Amino acid sequence: MAGILREILRITHRVIELIVSGVLWLMYRGGGKKMPAIENLLLLDSASVLAFKIRTGKVSSVEVVELFISRIKEVNPVLNCVVDERFEEALKEAKQVDELIRSNIKTVEEIARDTPFLGVPFTTKDSIKVKGLSHTAGLYKRKDIKADKDAVVVSLMRKAGAIPLAVTNISELCMWWESSNTVYGRTNNPYNTNHIVGGSSGGEGCIQAAAASAFGIGSDIGGSIRMPAFFNGIFGHKPSRDIVSNDGQYPFPTGEQETYLGVGPMCRFASDLAPMLRILADKNASKLHLDEKVDIQKIKYFYMENDGGSVLVSPVHPEIRTAMRKVVAHFEKAYGIKPQKILNKKFSKSAPIWFAKMKVKGAPSFSEQLTNLEGSVNVYLEFLKWILCWSNHTFIGLCTALTEMWGVKHGSEKHQYLVNMCSQLKLELQDMLGTDGVLLYPTHPTPAPYHNEPVIKPFNFSYTGIINVLGLPATNCPLGLSENGLPLGIQVIANQNQDHLTLAVACELEKAFGGWVPPAIAV
Repeated sequence: MAGILREILRITHRVIELIVSGVLWLMYRGGGKKMPAIENLLLLDSASVLAFKIRTGKVSSVEVVELFISRIKEVNPVLNCVVDERFEEALKEAKQVDELIRSNIKTVEEIARDTPFLGVPFTTKDSIKVKGLSHTAGLYKRKDIKADKDAVVVSLMRKAGAIPLAVTNISELCMWWESSNTVYGRTNNPYNTNHIVGGSSGGEGCIQAAAASAFGIGSDIGGSIRMPAFFNGIFGHKPSRDIVSNDGQYPFPTGEQETYLGVGPMCRFASDLAPMLRILADKNASKLHLDEKVDIQKIKYFYMENDGGSVLVSPVHPEIRTAMRKVVAHFEKAYGIKPQKILNKKFSKSAPIWFAKMKVKGAPSFSEQLTNLEGSVNVYLEFLKWILCWSNHTFIGLCTALTEMWGVKHGSEKHQYLVNMCSQLKLELQDMLGTDGVLLYPTHPTPAPYHNEPVIKPFNFSYTGIINVLGLPATNCPLGLSENGLPLGIQVIANQNQDHLTLAVACELEKAFGGWVPPAIAV
Protein backbone atom coordinates (compact mmCIF):
# COMPACT_ATOMS: atom_id res chain seq x y z
CA MET A 1 0.00 0.00 0.00
CA ALA A 2 2.85 2.40 0.87
CA GLY A 3 4.43 1.70 -2.52
CA ILE A 4 1.16 2.41 -4.31
CA LEU A 5 0.72 5.70 -2.46
CA ARG A 6 4.30 6.74 -3.35
CA GLU A 7 3.65 5.98 -7.00
CA ILE A 8 0.40 7.99 -6.95
CA LEU A 9 2.27 10.89 -5.33
CA ARG A 10 5.07 10.65 -7.89
CA ILE A 11 2.65 10.67 -10.83
CA THR A 12 0.58 13.51 -9.36
CA HIS A 13 3.68 15.62 -8.82
CA ARG A 14 4.91 14.90 -12.35
CA VAL A 15 1.55 15.90 -13.87
CA ILE A 16 1.57 19.16 -11.90
CA GLU A 17 5.12 19.84 -13.11
CA LEU A 18 4.16 19.27 -16.73
CA ILE A 19 1.07 21.48 -16.50
CA VAL A 20 2.88 24.37 -14.80
CA SER A 21 5.89 24.09 -17.12
CA GLY A 22 3.52 24.20 -20.11
CA VAL A 23 1.75 27.30 -18.81
CA LEU A 24 5.10 29.02 -18.14
CA TRP A 25 6.30 28.07 -21.61
CA LEU A 26 3.27 29.82 -23.09
CA MET A 27 3.88 32.86 -20.87
CA TYR A 28 7.61 33.16 -21.54
CA ARG A 29 8.04 32.05 -25.15
CA GLY A 30 10.13 34.45 -27.16
CA GLY A 31 13.54 34.11 -25.49
CA GLY A 32 13.45 37.14 -23.21
CA LYS A 33 15.63 40.24 -23.45
CA LYS A 34 18.77 40.15 -25.57
CA MET A 35 22.17 40.08 -23.86
CA PRO A 36 24.74 42.69 -24.98
CA ALA A 37 27.51 41.03 -26.99
CA ILE A 38 31.11 40.81 -25.76
CA GLU A 39 33.16 43.41 -27.66
CA ASN A 40 36.57 43.18 -25.98
CA LEU A 41 38.72 40.06 -26.07
CA LEU A 42 40.10 40.75 -22.58
CA LEU A 43 36.67 39.71 -21.26
CA LEU A 44 37.45 36.22 -22.57
CA ASP A 45 40.61 35.87 -20.48
CA SER A 46 40.77 33.94 -17.21
CA ALA A 47 41.57 35.80 -13.99
CA SER A 48 44.98 34.09 -13.94
CA VAL A 49 45.78 35.28 -17.47
CA LEU A 50 44.63 38.82 -16.64
CA ALA A 51 46.89 38.81 -13.57
CA PHE A 52 49.83 37.72 -15.74
CA LYS A 53 49.13 40.45 -18.30
CA ILE A 54 48.88 43.10 -15.57
CA ARG A 55 52.11 42.20 -13.74
CA THR A 56 54.06 41.91 -17.02
CA GLY A 57 52.81 45.29 -18.26
CA LYS A 58 50.86 43.96 -21.24
CA VAL A 59 47.75 45.67 -19.91
CA SER A 60 47.13 48.02 -16.99
CA SER A 61 44.97 47.23 -13.97
CA VAL A 62 43.04 50.44 -14.64
CA GLU A 63 42.21 49.25 -18.15
CA VAL A 64 40.97 45.91 -16.82
CA VAL A 65 38.91 47.45 -14.02
CA GLU A 66 37.39 50.03 -16.37
CA LEU A 67 36.52 47.27 -18.81
CA PHE A 68 34.59 45.24 -16.20
CA ILE A 69 32.86 48.35 -14.88
CA SER A 70 31.73 49.12 -18.41
CA ARG A 71 30.55 45.53 -18.89
CA ILE A 72 28.54 45.63 -15.63
CA LYS A 73 26.84 48.86 -16.71
CA GLU A 74 26.02 47.21 -20.02
CA VAL A 75 24.50 43.95 -18.72
CA ASN A 76 23.01 44.89 -15.37
CA PRO A 77 19.90 46.65 -16.74
CA VAL A 78 19.06 43.33 -18.43
CA LEU A 79 20.21 40.88 -15.76
CA ASN A 80 19.95 42.72 -12.40
CA CYS A 81 22.87 40.79 -10.94
CA VAL A 82 24.82 43.63 -9.24
CA VAL A 83 23.19 45.25 -6.21
CA ASP A 84 25.97 47.56 -4.97
CA GLU A 85 29.35 48.69 -6.27
CA ARG A 86 32.59 50.47 -5.35
CA PHE A 87 33.71 51.50 -8.84
CA GLU A 88 35.50 54.72 -7.80
CA GLU A 89 37.44 53.04 -5.01
CA ALA A 90 38.34 50.12 -7.28
CA LEU A 91 39.76 52.47 -9.91
CA LYS A 92 41.87 54.24 -7.27
CA GLU A 93 43.23 50.89 -6.11
CA ALA A 94 43.92 49.90 -9.72
CA LYS A 95 45.97 53.08 -10.22
CA GLN A 96 48.01 52.20 -7.14
CA VAL A 97 48.65 48.74 -8.60
CA ASP A 98 49.89 50.24 -11.87
CA GLU A 99 52.17 52.62 -9.98
CA LEU A 100 53.60 49.71 -7.98
CA ILE A 101 54.31 47.73 -11.14
CA ARG A 102 55.97 50.71 -12.86
CA SER A 103 58.15 51.30 -9.80
CA ASN A 104 59.93 47.95 -10.28
CA ILE A 105 60.15 47.58 -6.50
CA LYS A 106 59.25 43.93 -7.00
CA THR A 107 60.15 41.58 -9.81
CA VAL A 108 57.44 39.90 -11.86
CA GLU A 109 58.27 36.64 -10.09
CA GLU A 110 57.93 38.24 -6.66
CA ILE A 111 54.58 39.76 -7.58
CA ALA A 112 53.33 36.39 -8.84
CA ARG A 113 54.46 34.72 -5.61
CA ASP A 114 53.20 37.33 -3.13
CA THR A 115 50.11 38.73 -4.89
CA PRO A 116 49.06 36.25 -7.60
CA PHE A 117 45.91 38.19 -8.54
CA LEU A 118 47.36 41.70 -8.31
CA GLY A 119 45.12 44.24 -10.01
CA VAL A 120 42.34 41.81 -11.02
CA PRO A 121 38.77 42.82 -10.04
CA PHE A 122 36.44 40.32 -8.37
CA THR A 123 32.89 40.20 -7.02
CA THR A 124 31.01 38.33 -4.31
CA LYS A 125 27.46 37.84 -3.08
CA ASP A 126 25.68 40.41 -0.90
CA SER A 127 25.65 38.08 2.13
CA ILE A 128 29.48 38.09 2.30
CA LYS A 129 30.86 41.33 3.76
CA VAL A 130 32.69 43.81 1.58
CA LYS A 131 33.40 46.92 3.63
CA GLY A 132 31.04 49.76 2.77
CA LEU A 133 28.80 47.73 0.47
CA SER A 134 25.30 46.31 0.86
CA HIS A 135 25.04 43.44 3.34
CA THR A 136 21.30 42.77 3.37
CA ALA A 137 21.16 38.99 2.87
CA GLY A 138 18.11 39.82 0.76
CA LEU A 139 16.12 40.70 3.88
CA TYR A 140 13.99 43.86 3.72
CA LYS A 141 14.69 44.72 7.35
CA ARG A 142 18.42 44.88 6.49
CA LYS A 143 17.96 47.00 3.34
CA ASP A 144 20.01 49.90 4.71
CA ILE A 145 22.81 47.83 6.27
CA LYS A 146 26.33 48.24 4.90
CA ALA A 147 29.22 45.97 5.84
CA ASP A 148 31.45 47.42 8.57
CA LYS A 149 34.46 45.36 7.48
CA ASP A 150 35.55 42.74 4.97
CA ALA A 151 34.75 39.07 5.44
CA VAL A 152 37.84 36.93 5.97
CA VAL A 153 37.68 35.57 2.41
CA VAL A 154 37.46 39.08 0.97
CA SER A 155 40.46 40.13 3.08
CA LEU A 156 42.41 37.12 1.77
CA MET A 157 41.61 38.03 -1.83
CA ARG A 158 42.68 41.62 -1.17
CA LYS A 159 45.92 40.30 0.33
CA ALA A 160 46.45 38.36 -2.91
CA GLY A 161 46.17 41.65 -4.80
CA ALA A 162 42.61 41.31 -6.11
CA ILE A 163 40.30 44.32 -6.11
CA PRO A 164 36.68 44.08 -4.85
CA LEU A 165 34.38 45.59 -7.46
CA ALA A 166 30.75 44.86 -6.49
CA VAL A 167 28.34 42.60 -4.61
CA THR A 168 25.67 40.52 -6.29
CA ASN A 169 22.08 39.47 -5.75
CA ILE A 170 20.85 36.51 -3.68
CA SER A 171 17.67 34.90 -2.40
CA GLU A 172 16.02 36.01 0.85
CA LEU A 173 18.31 34.90 3.69
CA CYS A 174 20.17 32.67 1.19
CA MET A 175 17.65 29.85 1.64
CA TRP A 176 16.14 29.38 -1.81
CA TRP A 177 17.40 28.44 -5.23
CA GLU A 178 16.06 31.42 -7.17
CA SER A 179 17.80 34.74 -6.53
CA SER A 180 14.91 37.08 -5.86
CA ASN A 181 14.09 39.25 -2.85
CA THR A 182 12.05 42.30 -1.86
CA VAL A 183 15.14 44.50 -1.54
CA TYR A 184 16.66 44.18 -5.03
CA GLY A 185 14.19 42.15 -7.07
CA ARG A 186 14.95 39.22 -9.34
CA THR A 187 18.05 38.26 -11.33
CA ASN A 188 17.74 36.94 -14.91
CA ASN A 189 19.69 34.20 -16.66
CA PRO A 190 22.15 35.55 -19.27
CA TYR A 191 21.38 32.70 -21.67
CA ASN A 192 17.64 33.35 -21.53
CA THR A 193 16.28 36.04 -19.24
CA ASN A 194 13.02 34.13 -18.78
CA HIS A 195 14.91 31.56 -16.72
CA ILE A 196 16.39 31.56 -13.21
CA VAL A 197 20.03 31.97 -12.22
CA GLY A 198 19.77 29.75 -9.18
CA GLY A 199 20.50 30.65 -5.60
CA SER A 200 21.59 31.73 -3.29
CA SER A 201 24.78 32.81 -5.14
CA GLY A 202 22.67 33.41 -8.25
CA GLY A 203 23.78 36.96 -8.94
CA GLU A 204 27.38 35.77 -8.74
CA GLY A 205 26.81 32.90 -11.15
CA CYS A 206 25.05 35.32 -13.50
CA ILE A 207 27.76 38.00 -13.50
CA GLN A 208 30.44 35.41 -14.19
CA ALA A 209 28.54 33.88 -17.11
CA ALA A 210 27.92 37.34 -18.56
CA ALA A 211 31.70 38.06 -18.47
CA ALA A 212 31.10 41.07 -16.22
CA SER A 213 33.49 39.92 -13.47
CA ALA A 214 36.90 38.30 -13.72
CA PHE A 215 36.09 35.82 -10.93
CA GLY A 216 33.94 35.59 -7.82
CA ILE A 217 33.25 34.09 -4.42
CA GLY A 218 30.09 32.23 -3.41
CA SER A 219 28.87 30.28 -0.39
CA ASP A 220 27.01 26.99 -0.33
CA ILE A 221 24.97 25.28 2.41
CA GLY A 222 22.64 23.33 0.15
CA GLY A 223 24.00 23.92 -3.33
CA SER A 224 24.24 27.71 -3.37
CA ILE A 225 27.50 27.69 -5.35
CA ARG A 226 26.94 24.64 -7.53
CA MET A 227 23.33 25.26 -8.63
CA PRO A 228 24.02 28.83 -9.84
CA ALA A 229 27.23 27.58 -11.47
CA PHE A 230 25.19 24.87 -13.24
CA PHE A 231 22.34 27.16 -14.33
CA ASN A 232 24.81 29.75 -15.64
CA GLY A 233 27.31 27.39 -17.24
CA ILE A 234 30.39 28.19 -15.15
CA PHE A 235 32.65 26.37 -12.70
CA GLY A 236 31.81 26.45 -9.00
CA HIS A 237 33.51 24.58 -6.17
CA LYS A 238 32.19 23.79 -2.69
CA PRO A 239 35.26 22.90 -0.61
CA SER A 240 35.58 20.18 2.00
CA ARG A 241 34.13 21.06 5.39
CA ASP A 242 36.07 23.22 7.85
CA ILE A 243 38.56 24.45 5.24
CA VAL A 244 37.50 28.01 4.30
CA SER A 245 36.49 30.59 6.90
CA ASN A 246 32.79 31.52 7.09
CA ASP A 247 33.49 34.65 9.13
CA GLY A 248 31.74 37.72 7.73
CA GLN A 249 28.58 36.07 6.41
CA TYR A 250 24.95 36.69 7.24
CA PRO A 251 23.01 34.72 8.26
CA PHE A 252 25.68 32.84 10.15
CA PRO A 253 25.00 29.12 10.73
CA THR A 254 24.65 27.63 14.22
CA GLY A 255 26.71 24.78 15.63
CA GLU A 256 27.14 21.86 13.26
CA GLN A 257 25.40 23.86 10.49
CA GLU A 258 28.66 25.76 10.03
CA THR A 259 30.35 22.56 8.84
CA TYR A 260 27.76 22.28 6.05
CA LEU A 261 28.47 25.80 4.78
CA GLY A 262 31.33 26.15 2.33
CA VAL A 263 32.79 29.30 0.78
CA GLY A 264 34.42 28.72 -2.56
CA PRO A 265 35.37 29.98 -6.03
CA MET A 266 32.98 30.70 -8.89
CA CYS A 267 34.63 31.34 -12.24
CA ARG A 268 34.42 30.81 -15.99
CA PHE A 269 37.68 28.89 -16.30
CA ALA A 270 38.75 25.73 -14.49
CA SER A 271 42.33 27.00 -14.36
CA ASP A 272 41.25 29.64 -11.82
CA LEU A 273 39.75 27.17 -9.34
CA ALA A 274 42.91 25.88 -7.64
CA PRO A 275 44.69 29.28 -7.37
CA MET A 276 41.53 30.81 -5.87
CA LEU A 277 40.96 27.94 -3.46
CA ARG A 278 44.58 28.09 -2.32
CA ILE A 279 44.04 31.72 -1.31
CA LEU A 280 40.62 31.20 0.29
CA ALA A 281 41.78 28.16 2.27
CA ASP A 282 44.75 30.14 3.63
CA LYS A 283 46.51 28.05 6.32
CA ASN A 284 44.29 25.05 5.57
CA ALA A 285 45.36 24.89 1.92
CA SER A 286 48.00 22.25 2.65
CA LYS A 287 45.23 19.83 3.73
CA LEU A 288 43.83 19.80 0.19
CA HIS A 289 46.96 18.61 -1.68
CA LEU A 290 46.48 21.39 -4.25
CA ASP A 291 50.14 21.28 -5.30
CA GLU A 292 50.06 17.56 -6.07
CA LYS A 293 50.04 16.71 -9.75
CA VAL A 294 47.02 14.52 -10.48
CA ASP A 295 47.25 11.73 -13.03
CA ILE A 296 43.77 11.53 -14.58
CA GLN A 297 44.39 7.91 -15.55
CA LYS A 298 44.99 6.85 -11.94
CA ILE A 299 41.68 8.17 -10.61
CA LYS A 300 38.86 5.70 -9.96
CA TYR A 301 35.62 6.92 -11.54
CA PHE A 302 32.12 6.13 -10.32
CA TYR A 303 28.88 7.62 -11.56
CA MET A 304 25.16 7.81 -10.82
CA GLU A 305 22.67 9.07 -13.39
CA ASN A 306 19.97 9.89 -10.82
CA ASP A 307 19.27 9.90 -7.09
CA GLY A 308 17.69 6.46 -7.02
CA GLY A 309 14.06 7.54 -7.24
CA SER A 310 13.06 10.31 -4.83
CA VAL A 311 9.29 10.78 -5.09
CA LEU A 312 9.07 14.60 -5.14
CA VAL A 313 12.23 15.31 -7.14
CA SER A 314 12.08 15.84 -10.91
CA PRO A 315 13.39 13.06 -13.16
CA VAL A 316 16.84 13.79 -14.57
CA HIS A 317 16.42 15.56 -17.91
CA PRO A 318 17.38 13.44 -20.95
CA GLU A 319 20.01 15.97 -22.07
CA ILE A 320 21.70 15.84 -18.67
CA ARG A 321 21.74 12.03 -18.80
CA THR A 322 23.24 12.28 -22.29
CA ALA A 323 25.89 14.71 -21.03
CA MET A 324 26.78 12.29 -18.24
CA ARG A 325 27.13 9.44 -20.71
CA LYS A 326 29.37 11.56 -22.93
CA VAL A 327 31.66 12.13 -19.95
CA VAL A 328 31.75 8.40 -19.22
CA ALA A 329 32.49 7.71 -22.90
CA HIS A 330 35.28 10.30 -22.88
CA PHE A 331 37.20 8.51 -20.14
CA GLU A 332 36.70 5.19 -21.90
CA LYS A 333 37.91 6.47 -25.28
CA ALA A 334 40.66 8.83 -24.14
CA TYR A 335 42.16 6.76 -21.33
CA GLY A 336 40.72 3.26 -21.56
CA ILE A 337 39.05 3.79 -18.17
CA LYS A 338 35.56 2.39 -17.64
CA PRO A 339 33.78 4.39 -14.93
CA GLN A 340 31.71 2.17 -12.66
CA LYS A 341 27.98 2.82 -12.57
CA ILE A 342 26.55 2.63 -9.04
CA LEU A 343 23.16 3.02 -7.42
CA ASN A 344 22.96 3.94 -3.75
CA LYS A 345 19.30 4.17 -2.74
CA LYS A 346 20.15 6.32 0.27
CA PHE A 347 20.55 9.24 -2.16
CA SER A 348 16.77 9.08 -2.71
CA LYS A 349 16.43 10.37 0.86
CA SER A 350 18.73 13.35 0.22
CA ALA A 351 16.14 16.07 0.90
CA PRO A 352 14.80 14.56 4.18
CA ILE A 353 18.39 13.95 5.33
CA TRP A 354 19.36 17.57 4.60
CA PHE A 355 16.34 18.96 6.45
CA ALA A 356 17.03 16.67 9.42
CA LYS A 357 20.70 17.63 9.60
CA MET A 358 19.80 21.33 9.46
CA LYS A 359 17.81 20.85 12.67
CA VAL A 360 20.49 21.88 15.13
CA LYS A 361 19.74 22.45 18.80
CA GLY A 362 19.85 26.15 19.70
CA ALA A 363 19.63 27.40 16.11
CA PRO A 364 17.23 30.32 15.55
CA SER A 365 14.10 29.45 13.61
CA PHE A 366 13.59 30.81 10.12
CA SER A 367 10.66 32.84 11.49
CA GLU A 368 13.18 34.55 13.79
CA GLN A 369 15.68 35.01 10.96
CA LEU A 370 13.00 36.83 8.96
CA THR A 371 12.96 39.55 11.64
CA ASN A 372 16.75 39.89 11.59
CA LEU A 373 16.73 38.05 14.94
CA GLU A 374 14.60 40.78 16.51
CA GLY A 375 11.61 38.65 17.44
CA SER A 376 9.65 36.24 15.27
CA VAL A 377 7.15 36.72 12.44
CA ASN A 378 3.64 35.37 12.59
CA VAL A 379 3.87 33.26 9.43
CA TYR A 380 0.10 32.93 8.90
CA LEU A 381 -0.43 36.69 9.28
CA GLU A 382 2.48 37.34 6.92
CA PHE A 383 0.91 35.06 4.31
CA LEU A 384 -2.29 37.13 4.52
CA LYS A 385 -0.24 40.32 4.13
CA TRP A 386 1.57 38.76 1.16
CA ILE A 387 -1.74 38.03 -0.55
CA LEU A 388 -2.68 41.70 -0.04
CA CYS A 389 0.79 42.80 -1.31
CA TRP A 390 1.64 44.27 2.10
CA SER A 391 4.39 41.87 3.15
CA ASN A 392 8.09 42.70 2.94
CA HIS A 393 8.93 39.01 2.58
CA THR A 394 8.96 36.71 -0.41
CA PHE A 395 6.35 34.00 -0.80
CA ILE A 396 9.06 31.36 -0.74
CA GLY A 397 10.61 32.84 2.42
CA LEU A 398 7.30 32.39 4.21
CA CYS A 399 6.94 28.88 2.78
CA THR A 400 10.39 28.06 4.15
CA ALA A 401 9.34 29.22 7.62
CA LEU A 402 6.18 27.13 7.38
CA THR A 403 8.06 24.05 6.18
CA GLU A 404 10.42 24.36 9.12
CA MET A 405 7.50 24.60 11.58
CA TRP A 406 5.85 21.50 10.10
CA GLY A 407 9.04 19.54 9.48
CA VAL A 408 10.80 16.82 11.43
CA LYS A 409 11.49 17.74 15.06
CA HIS A 410 15.01 17.69 16.48
CA GLY A 411 15.56 14.60 18.62
CA SER A 412 12.51 12.76 17.34
CA GLU A 413 12.74 9.13 16.23
CA LYS A 414 12.48 10.14 12.57
CA HIS A 415 15.16 12.80 13.03
CA GLN A 416 17.57 10.30 14.54
CA TYR A 417 16.78 7.77 11.79
CA LEU A 418 17.69 10.28 9.07
CA VAL A 419 20.81 11.47 10.89
CA ASN A 420 21.98 7.86 11.20
CA MET A 421 21.27 7.27 7.51
CA CYS A 422 23.47 10.26 6.68
CA SER A 423 26.30 8.78 8.74
CA GLN A 424 25.92 5.42 7.00
CA LEU A 425 25.94 7.06 3.56
CA LYS A 426 29.08 8.98 4.40
CA LEU A 427 30.88 5.83 5.52
CA GLU A 428 29.84 4.04 2.33
CA LEU A 429 31.10 6.89 0.16
CA GLN A 430 34.35 7.22 2.10
CA ASP A 431 34.99 3.52 1.64
CA MET A 432 34.19 3.68 -2.08
CA LEU A 433 36.11 6.87 -2.92
CA GLY A 434 39.19 6.46 -0.72
CA THR A 435 41.96 8.90 -1.64
CA ASP A 436 41.83 8.30 -5.39
CA GLY A 437 38.16 8.16 -6.39
CA VAL A 438 35.55 10.60 -7.70
CA LEU A 439 31.80 10.32 -8.12
CA LEU A 440 30.19 11.87 -11.21
CA TYR A 441 26.66 12.95 -10.25
CA PRO A 442 24.05 15.40 -11.63
CA THR A 443 24.31 18.88 -10.15
CA HIS A 444 20.59 19.33 -10.71
CA PRO A 445 17.93 17.21 -12.42
CA THR A 446 16.89 19.85 -14.98
CA PRO A 447 18.39 22.81 -16.84
CA ALA A 448 17.51 26.26 -15.48
CA PRO A 449 13.72 26.42 -14.90
CA TYR A 450 11.54 29.39 -15.77
CA HIS A 451 11.15 32.12 -13.16
CA ASN A 452 8.94 30.96 -10.25
CA GLU A 453 8.95 27.36 -11.50
CA PRO A 454 11.07 26.15 -8.54
CA VAL A 455 7.97 26.62 -6.34
CA ILE A 456 6.58 23.36 -7.73
CA LYS A 457 10.00 21.67 -7.63
CA PRO A 458 11.22 22.69 -4.17
CA PHE A 459 13.17 19.51 -3.43
CA ASN A 460 15.27 19.48 -6.61
CA PHE A 461 18.09 21.09 -4.60
CA SER A 462 18.63 17.69 -2.98
CA TYR A 463 21.23 16.70 -5.61
CA THR A 464 23.56 19.30 -4.12
CA GLY A 465 22.26 19.56 -0.54
CA ILE A 466 23.20 16.01 0.38
CA ILE A 467 26.87 16.74 -0.39
CA ASN A 468 26.89 19.62 2.12
CA VAL A 469 25.76 17.51 5.06
CA LEU A 470 28.26 14.82 4.04
CA GLY A 471 31.04 17.42 4.20
CA LEU A 472 32.53 16.39 0.85
CA PRO A 473 34.08 18.62 -1.83
CA ALA A 474 32.21 19.01 -5.12
CA THR A 475 32.83 20.95 -8.34
CA ASN A 476 30.22 21.87 -10.93
CA CYS A 477 31.58 21.37 -14.43
CA PRO A 478 29.78 22.95 -17.42
CA LEU A 479 29.19 20.67 -20.41
CA GLY A 480 27.85 22.92 -23.14
CA LEU A 481 24.30 24.07 -23.86
CA SER A 482 20.99 22.26 -24.26
CA GLU A 483 18.87 22.35 -27.42
CA ASN A 484 17.11 25.35 -25.87
CA GLY A 485 20.41 27.16 -25.29
CA LEU A 486 20.57 26.61 -21.52
CA PRO A 487 23.72 25.35 -19.75
CA LEU A 488 24.25 21.67 -18.93
CA GLY A 489 26.75 20.10 -16.54
CA ILE A 490 27.48 17.64 -13.75
CA GLN A 491 29.19 17.78 -10.38
CA VAL A 492 32.34 15.88 -9.49
CA ILE A 493 32.53 14.71 -5.86
CA ALA A 494 35.52 13.37 -3.92
CA ASN A 495 36.32 12.27 -0.39
CA GLN A 496 36.92 14.84 2.33
CA ASN A 497 40.05 16.95 1.72
CA GLN A 498 40.57 15.40 -1.73
CA ASP A 499 39.52 18.62 -3.46
CA HIS A 500 42.51 18.41 -5.81
CA LEU A 501 40.85 15.43 -7.53
CA THR A 502 37.61 17.24 -8.38
CA LEU A 503 39.55 20.28 -9.61
CA ALA A 504 41.76 18.11 -11.82
CA VAL A 505 38.72 16.39 -13.32
CA ALA A 506 37.15 19.83 -13.89
CA CYS A 507 40.20 20.86 -15.92
CA GLU A 508 40.00 17.61 -17.90
CA LEU A 509 36.32 18.10 -18.69
CA GLU A 510 36.95 21.70 -19.73
CA LYS A 511 39.55 20.50 -22.23
CA ALA A 512 37.27 17.75 -23.51
CA PHE A 513 33.97 19.65 -23.70
CA GLY A 514 34.87 23.34 -23.90
CA GLY A 515 33.75 24.58 -20.49
CA TRP A 516 32.01 27.95 -20.31
CA VAL A 517 30.15 28.97 -23.47
CA PRO A 518 30.32 32.78 -23.86
CA PRO A 519 27.22 34.78 -24.71
CA ALA A 520 27.24 36.50 -28.11
CA ILE A 521 30.64 37.83 -29.19
CA ALA A 522 31.03 40.79 -31.56
CA VAL A 523 34.76 41.45 -31.90
